[in-house]
Amino acid sequence: MSTKSLVVDEKPWNTNHRTDRNFNVRLNVWTLRAIGTWPRSSNNSSLKIIEHVCLNVLSYSLLAFILIPGAMFIVLENKDFYSQMKLGSALSFFMMAMIKYCVLIIREDDIRRCVEYIEDDWRHVKHNEDRRIMLENASFCRRLVVICGAFMYGGVVFYYIALPLTRGKIVEEGGNLTYTRLVYPFPRILLDARRSPVNEILYTVQLLSGFVAHNITVASCGLAALLAMHACGQLQVLMSWLEKLVDGRENDGESLDQRLANVVEHHVRIINFISHTEDLLQEISLVEIVGCTLNMCCLGYYALTEWDPKDPVSGLTYIILLTSVTFNIFIFCYIGELLAEQTVKVGEKSYMIDWHRMPGKKSLAISLVILMSRSTTRITAGNIIELSISSFGIVIKTSVAYLNMLRQLTM
Repeated sequence: MSTKSLVVDEKPWNTNHRTDRNFNVRLNVWTLRAIGTWPRSSNNSSLKIIEHVCLNVLSYSLLAFILIPGAMFIVLENKDFYSQMKLGSALSFFMMAMIKYCVLIIREDDIRRCVEYIEDDWRHVKHNEDRRIMLENASFCRRLVVICGAFMYGGVVFYYIALPLTRGKIVEEGGNLTYTRLVYPFPRILLDARRSPVNEILYTVQLLSGFVAHNITVASCGLAALLAMHACGQLQVLMSWLEKLVDGRENDGESLDQRLANVVEHHVRIINFISHTEDLLQEISLVEIVGCTLNMCCLGYYALTEWDPKDPVSGLTYIILLTSVTFNIFIFCYIGELLAEQTVKVGEKSYMIDWHRMPGKKSLAISLVILMSRSTTRITAGNIIELSISSFGIVIKTSVAYLNMLRQLTM
C-alpha cells in the first residue's frame, strides 16, 4: 500500500490541526522517541539522525546487558530449579521486549505512513461534530496509555527499587564484605558483582535496562491504542456522515452525489488504514499474547509462593507486575473488539438511514457499504488469534491452567 493511497494533499480545513494532532500523539511521541523508534522525517538534520541511531544502539545494549549475563548465570552457576525458573521468566520479558523493539525499528516506514494518515485526517476535518468525535477518541487513547504507563513504570519502581532496598544488604567474609543484592544475578566469570563500585554500577545499568524494557511495552501498547482508536474515531465520523447523507447539513452546498462520493471514499480509506494497522501490529500482538500468557502464569505463582504478611513488599511487587501484564494484554484485546464492533455498526447505520428516499439507483451504493462492513477487517495476533474479549478470556484461562500445573509440579 503506497502513501498516496492514505494521504491526500489538500488545503487544510481545520486551522487547529497541529494542536489537535499533537494532543492525539504526544504521549506516543514521548514513549517511542525515548527509545529511538519514533519515525524520522525526511528533513531531519544530521544531529537528529545521530541521536536516533545512538538511542537504538543504547537500547539494544541495555537489553542485551540483561539477556546475555542472565543466560550465562542460568547455565554456568545456578543449579536451583526455582531460581532458574524465576530468572528465566524475567529474561523472557526482556526477550519479548527485544523482539518488539526489532519490529518497531523494522516497521518504521509503516509507522510513519500511519502517522501521516492521522495528520491528514486532522488536517481535513470539516465539521465541528467530526472534530469532537475525534477528540473524544484521542482522549480515550491517552487514558489507556496513561493507565498502561502507570502500571508498567510502577512495576519498575517496585521491582527495581523497592524490592532490592527492602531485602537488606548481604554480609560475607566475616563482615569484611557488605553489598546489595542485584535485581538480576551477574555471573562471576565476567565480574565480581559484590565489590564496590562494580555493584553500584551494575545495579544502575540494570535499572536503566528495566526502564527500557518496560518503556518498549508501553510504547507498543500505546501505538496499538493510537491506531485502533483513530480508526474507531473515523468510523464514528463516517456514521455521522451517513446520518446526514440523504438530507445534507444546514448551510452545506454539497449535492447528494458529492456526499455519497465522500462517504464511499472515506469508507475505503478507513478500511485501508485498518488493514495497514493489522499488518503493522500482528507481530507485536502475537508476542504479547504468547509472552503475557506465560508471564501471567509465572507472576501469579511467585505472588502465591512469596507472599508474607510480615514483609508484603515482595508479594505486592509481583501482584503489581501481574496487574500490569494483565491490563496490557487486555488493552490489545479490547481495542480489537471495539474496532470490530465499530466496523459492523457502519453497516447497521447504512441500513437504518432513509436510503429508500434516494433518487434513482443511487441507493445501490449503500448496499456496497453494507457489504464492505460485513466483511470486517479485524486485528489479529500473527494472523492466528483474533484480538477480542473472548481471546482475553482464553488467555486468562490458559495462564490459570498453566499456574495450576506449575503448582502441582513444584509444591
